[in-house]
This record gives sequence, structure tokens and C-alpha cells, in this order.
Amino acid sequence: FRSHQPDNMSKINRDTLRDCVEAVMKNSRGKKKRKFTETVELQISLKNYDPQRDKRFAGTVKLKHIPRPKMRVCVLGDQLHIDEAKANDMLHMDVEALKKLNKNKKLVKKLAKKYDAFMASDSLIKQIPRILGPGLNKAGKFPTMVTHTESLSGKMDEVKATIKFQMK
Repeated sequence: FRSHQPDNMSKINRDTLRDCVEAVMKNSRGKKKRKFTETVELQISLKNYDPQRDKRFAGTVKLKHIPRPKMRVCVLGDQLHIDEAKANDMLHMDVEALKKLNKNKKLVKKLAKKYDAFMASDSLIKQIPRILGPGLNKAGKFPTMVTHTESLSGKMDEVKATIKFQMK
């Protein structure tokens, strides 16, 4: 969808953007039901940004709604968090299970592929590079820290609602 504005404008009118998104949603709902989760890719061009001179950037944004409810998140925790994860029927691993991987690159890589994201207890997060090596960091899946004062299920929803973006 192209906006009907002159080229010298730097922003798209909010109403125009909303209309375009509604048209896309209406079109996707109107046709036959798909047997897969449909996604929309958003590309943004930046004016007055020279990728050769200016540095690249990356970040995260927390969305209002959870875009991937089936996202597999594993809790790497101390005993308190493991008990809470079991009670809430969440995927989890304790320190002993992590030590069994023994910094084996293939096993750590397999672990990183198995889950979409990780959460770790605040007491354990400093030990993870020592226990597993750099594998999770290389895969871009270093765990999100969880404290004992936070609800594990609340933090899980927050991790699922957070998306990453980067300037390639």
C-alpha cells in the first residue's frame, strides 16, 4: 500500500497507516482459513541514515499482545524456580542437567535449537557462561533474568511478547 502523500513528507499519517493495516487484516480474514500462522513483515526505510558511516543498531520491543503463543521458553533455574516451573507445567532444566552438557558444543547448540528463548534465575545467570560456554550467546538466546520476587508465568508472557529488531 502506498500512501497518497508527497515524497517530501517524513512520516506516514497515522490514519493512513491504520487504514492500510485494517485492509490487510480484512483481506486475510475474508479469504479461506489457512492452516498455518500468517505473519506480516514490516520494512522501514530510514531517511538521512548512511549505513556505511552510521553504526548498525539492534534492540527489543515489548508488544501489547503475544505474537507467538506457541514459543518454547525453557526455565534454567535454582530449586525455587524449578518447583514453580513444575507447578505451572513449564519447560525447565536445573543446574545438574546443565552440567551434564559439559560445555559440549554440539549439545549446547542442540539445546539452543530446541527452545526459542531461555529464562534463568538471578543466582544462576552469572554461572551460565561457565557451565555451558558461549553457545547460547552465539545463538542469540542468552537467558532473560528472573528474580524470586517476579512471577514466573508473568515473566514468561513478557518474554513471549518481546520481539527483537536489528538493522542489517
